[in-house]
Amino acid sequence: MRWSLAVSVAMLVGKVGAYLLTGSAAILSDAMESIIHIIATGLAAWSAWFASLPPSKKYPHGHFKISYFSAGFEGALIFVAALSIIYKAVEALIIGPKLHRLDLGLLLIAILGGINLFLGMHLLREGKKHQSLILQANGKHVLTDMWTSLAVLVGVAIVWGTGIAWLDPVVAILAALHIISSAFSLMRSAFFGLMEQIDTELSERIVGAFQEQVTQQIIVDFHELRVRDVQQHLWIEVHLLFAPGFSLYEAHTRACQVESHIMSLFPKHEVHITTHLEPSVHDIVHPEGHGELPDPLGQEE
Repeated sequence: MRWSLAVSVAMLVGKVGAYLLTGSAAILSDAMESIIHIIATGLAAWSAWFASLPPSKKYPHGHFKISYFSAGFEGALIFVAALSIIYKAVEALIIGPKLHRLDLGLLLIAILGGINLFLGMHLLREGKKHQSLILQANGKHVLTDMWTSLAVLVGVAIVWGTGIAWLDPVVAILAALHIISSAFSLMRSAFFGLMEQIDTELSERIVGAFQEQVTQQIIVDFHELRVRDVQQHLWIEVHLLFAPGFSLYEAHTRACQVESHIMSLFPKHEVHITTHLEPSVHDIVHPEGHGELPDPLGQEE
């Protein structure tokens, strides 16, 4: 993240220089996006540190959800940057753009875009490898910056080649619309992460694993299954049912066997399992509705 922040500052300096050389609204839009990116990268760096803190009494499930706030805030910043770009571009269309030294501006933007392509791909690879939403969000933002630079590069090149100056702010507006799309994508990911949207594939694997234990007669049945998946941490809560007459010792031994099996299925996760042991005739002592929580596969809606 430190390298990303350092590169972002260098990008901003280069793009501001390109704008001062050319007076291009399209290049200014690229520079404004970089300003937002620096702020977002700083937030992402802090969020990555905060998310790495171990669980505490105040946050017993860890600090991982800060990554969703970070991604959502970054998406909101990108959206604000896009609106600012559109405003400046419309202003340039009304007043009339005054362009100069487009050749040097094009060279600078081309070099900076290439650097962003390399950095963005690296961040995305690392984010997927470590299942870090923060790194993935930052990588997407860097690649958005790269695509913006590419659009600006093509647009300014056309303006330079044809001499049609009004195309410059039009290119800026088109770049802004692309940025808005990326912003909504980030905010959508953050929203569903905070709301703990069910991962159907993951839930199917977990349900199948418990059903396998029933088939092997390790347990009689199970219910009240809850699953939380945040970054590389997986929390599972479940009630395990055993035949009447089982001693607590035997039931606990089998529960530990089930837990070990589930953990072995997810080697890339740190798995936390809480099991509640019940007799299969538990309906006699439990109130009506016990064990009827929503389907863990999320198929009820």
